[in-house]
Amino acid sequence: MEDEVIDYRYDTQLLIEGKNLSEDAIREYFNTHFEGDCLLAVGDEELIKIHFHTNKPWQVLEYCATLGEIYDIVVEDMVRQANGLQG
Repeated sequence: MEDEVIDYRYDTQLLIEGKNLSEDAIREYFNTHFEGDCLLAVGDEELIKIHFHTNKPWQVLEYCATLGEIYDIVVEDMVRQANGLQG
């Protein structure tokens, strides 16, 4: 079986709780500062859910922590998952 090619290894998901959060501003920051794909930033001014595929999840966590409290953080290794291993 041929290995699946994955451009961005880490599926990064988290919640940001804060004040005056903006989906549009967060999306714009991601698009101009991070390499990755499958960006999802949805919510309201007090709670935003982030989903993003990247090779540098720590950068995403550092940025999101500047916006408010981050929690329910999940970083899964999609290469390991594709090979049938725990993420």
